[in-house]
Amino acid sequence: MANHSSPEFHHLATKYPGRLGWLLTPEGFRTCKPRPWIPMAFDNGAWSAYQNKTEWSERSWFEMLDRIEAQKITPEWVLAPDCVGNKLETLKMFFAYRHHIESRGWKICYAVQDGNLPSEIPCTIDALFIGGSLAWKWKTLSMWCNAFPDLPIHVGRVNRMGKIRSCFREGVASVDGTGWFRRPTAEWFGDLDGFFSGIKDRQIELYE
Repeated sequence: MANHSSPEFHHLATKYPGRLGWLLTPEGFRTCKPRPWIPMAFDNGAWSAYQNKTEWSERSWFEMLDRIEAQKITPEWVLAPDCVGNKLETLKMFFAYRHHIESRGWKICYAVQDGNLPSEIPCTIDALFIGGSLAWKWKTLSMWCNAFPDLPIHVGRVNRMGKIRSCFREGVASVDGTGWFRRPTAEWFGDLDGFFSGIKDRQIELYE
């Protein structure tokens, strides 16, 4: 679902290379036509399953990995399977599935859950995904950025310009938010164009 392809999106993606990308779930990747100028990171589909009250599909996730490999895509990172809201089960799933990402030579991302502490995060990861409830996420964001200054940190469900600016100030590498493109085109286009034109010293990516 996160493969927004309007002309306005592609205009911004070419005007600001590397700053807008696609965060693709197994479901979304089935209908996606990759573009070489658009960075791609890959989600695991757990949040969508959680929202829809359905069981997470291991088979769909493996099929996504095979398609990434077959199309010779080099992802920014691939999010290891996680259990929404359950930090202990997420850790178990990470160790159960990480090999399927690492064996392909891709960067592996870990999703933190409510109640996680930096000391509980595996040391073998390449990126960190800040998920969890909205209140917990924003309360702990500085902690994660300070604890892992050398890791790319991604924040999920960032749908307001004020929150993007907060992430930028903290040193976050990327964010995602499908809510942007549910607004009138002129609104989100103007907001993002103004934001990206105003930051010259450091990059932050927005994934749809």
